Amino acid sequence: MPWKAIGIFDSGVGGLTVLKEIVKALPQEDTIYFGDTARVPYGTKSPETVTRYSLEIASFLVKRDIKLLVVACNTASAASLDVLQKKLPIPVIGVIEPGARRAVAVTRSGKVGVIGTAGTIRSSAYAKAIKRLNPEVEVITRACPLFVPLAEEGWTDNEVARLTAHAYLDGLREEGVDTLVLGCTHYPLLKKVIGETVGDGVKLVDSAEETARTVAEILRAKAMTRPSSEQGNHHYYVTDIPAGFIRVGNRFLGGRLGDVYQVSIDGEKG
Repeated sequence: MPWKAIGIFDSGVGGLTVLKEIVKALPQEDTIYFGDTARVPYGTKSPETVTRYSLEIASFLVKRDIKLLVVACNTASAASLDVLQKKLPIPVIGVIEPGARRAVAVTRSGKVGVIGTAGTIRSSAYAKAIKRLNPEVEVITRACPLFVPLAEEGWTDNEVARLTAHAYLDGLREEGVDTLVLGCTHYPLLKKVIGETVGDGVKLVDSAEETARTVAEILRAKAMTRPSSEQGNHHYYVTDIPAGFIRVGNRFLGGRLGDVYQVSIDGEKG
């Protein structure tokens, strides 16, 4: 019996931080990563459009016989997770719930900061998820749009990154948050600078790490993990020419990107 892969999708390269953590947690698993690079970014599009894109991609991945789907995109998690969970015959995990759960578990002051793209912050997805888990927690949010281009450019530990982090985050520290959710898949690349800016007293919650932990828990609970003696293979699909994805992806994964295939999913129907 061939072992089924874990499917992971994002609007672009950011979800590779989630893939990296999944590979670290479950090195024996095969993965199929899908980056919708022709239609990135999702944050500027309507929830209806994002849901349509998500269903097309899910259909593409389900046809490749995946056993679990990770929506490694905050925008798509906020817009389409419910629909995907209803329509697909396999477990579907987003990146918002795991990060929210961890934040609620570790905060002591009851003040949690959430940083993300303008679209994610506007959707209030993290605030809603945190409030569902504990209505007493105060959530303070900040959009940090410049962190995405900095991560993709590799400017993660220089003066520009530090100045940007201070401009965005100094106010959060003053508001007394003791936990900060990195609510964008690009932000783990800036973890060092973000941590230095907010200081030791603030616990960083990396949604990518928490999502990988959730994936591992679900697969183990369902006895769906491959034997740990196996070594996973990783396949990548994108909707635009792969060159840019490969360049940035190697930076995100530390130079371990394999073959990347360009595909068209126009008209994929679930």
